[in-house]
Amino acid sequence: MSMPLGGVQVGSYESYAQAQAAVDHLSDQKFPVENVTIIGSDLRQVERVLGRMTWGRAMGAGAASGAWWGLFVGLLLGIFAVTGTAWIGSILTGLLIGLVFGAVFGALGYAVTRGQRDFTSTSQVVASHYDVLCEAGHAERARELLARFALRG
Repeated sequence: MSMPLGGVQVGSYESYAQAQAAVDHLSDQKFPVENVTIIGSDLRQVERVLGRMTWGRAMGAGAASGAWWGLFVGLLLGIFAVTGTAWIGSILTGLLIGLVFGAVFGALGYAVTRGQRDFTSTSQVVASHYDVLCEAGHAERARELLARFALRG
């Protein structure tokens, strides 16, 4: 690898957690970690299907999201409330309005898809392996520390 991507390779790991633990070990050993880079290679997108999307789920998710926004707006408006009942009223009003509008917009969003995507999912980008790279001047020390770390683990 060339210097702009982080230097020379001092370790290679199968997961980001392992690479992160290696850099954390370097940090614990007072190594100048500002000279270290973690690079993930062979990226792929992984989408995990969580379940079927239905009208109820779409409206429920919209209502929950809207309720949070409504609660936030109600709290902001509650700052200007003169009495405790007015404060509670502004929070409940914001919550209720947010819930209704969220459910409506959730239903509209689902209707627009016209059954093209009738499932819910989460997606993330993951790498097949992670390389820890270091500036050439510090690479030998990093390799020594990571070799000891590998023997411990």
